[in-house]
Amino acid sequence: MTPDPQLYAFTPWRGRPKIRWPGGKSCAVWVAPNLEYYELDPPTNPHRKSWAKPHPDVVGYAHRDHANRVGHWRMADVMTRHGFPGSVSLSVALCDHIPEVVEDARQRGWEFFSHGIYNTRYSYGMDEAQERAIIEDSIATVERATGQRIRGWLAPALTHTPRTLDLIAEYGLDYTCDLYHDDQPTDVKVASGQLTAIPYSLEVNDHYGFFIYNMSPRDYADTLIRQFERLASEGEAADGPGGTVMCIPLHSYLIGQPHRIGPFEEVLRHIAADGRAWIATAGEIVDAWREQQG
Repeated sequence: MTPDPQLYAFTPWRGRPKIRWPGGKSCAVWVAPNLEYYELDPPTNPHRKSWAKPHPDVVGYAHRDHANRVGHWRMADVMTRHGFPGSVSLSVALCDHIPEVVEDARQRGWEFFSHGIYNTRYSYGMDEAQERAIIEDSIATVERATGQRIRGWLAPALTHTPRTLDLIAEYGLDYTCDLYHDDQPTDVKVASGQLTAIPYSLEVNDHYGFFIYNMSPRDYADTLIRQFERLASEGEAADGPGGTVMCIPLHSYLIGQPHRIGPFEEVLRHIAADGRAWIATAGEIVDAWREQQG
């Protein structure tokens, strides 16, 4: 039997020290647009195929290419209109392949963290030198393109090695989006440095909503509103854990489609008008949480 990796301590939902968000808000809401670059015919990884179809998968590639040609702008304009900054899960190669998208996000004041170099290259099978090279490339490339030093990490296509969390902490990154175990930030046990797990989401990720759960745009919007309403209510409950976190992970080739963007905009309008949401970036949430830790 594989032992518990003990990545984080067990703390039950009831009885925790209460978290307080700025302005007395009960739910910190952050939006995570995945700005990605997919290769048409990437190198083969023996542990996982990049595309379901034999290479080159023209259909899969072109569907995702809608994001950087059209979907990003549609999604980003809606977010800006309602006061939601992006915390960008970035395929770092986008800085070189389509810098216009990265520059648009930078001009909007969005935060960047790394989602690997390409979303068609996986961490499976990497040795330590290869993984270090990707982390170093991510730090240097994003800083060169945006002026920001990345603070967070979401593994490419959610693929990891046993050393990933230790390495990103060693390089001074503050947060990981790769753990889905809580609705509040938590400490991650790493070999050196400090690493915080910020709540990301598979359950309300648009990829899961549309590809896995086969939701309609209206169903997905309703799911986001119900997620927010519950988290905001629990965050303000007298016997609850205090401030909660809601992440809305997006892929603009999905949410940026003409038939989906309208219901999604209604979600942002609802959350912004509610009064209980602290609309923030991932880094701001991590900073606020750390300030309250003993």
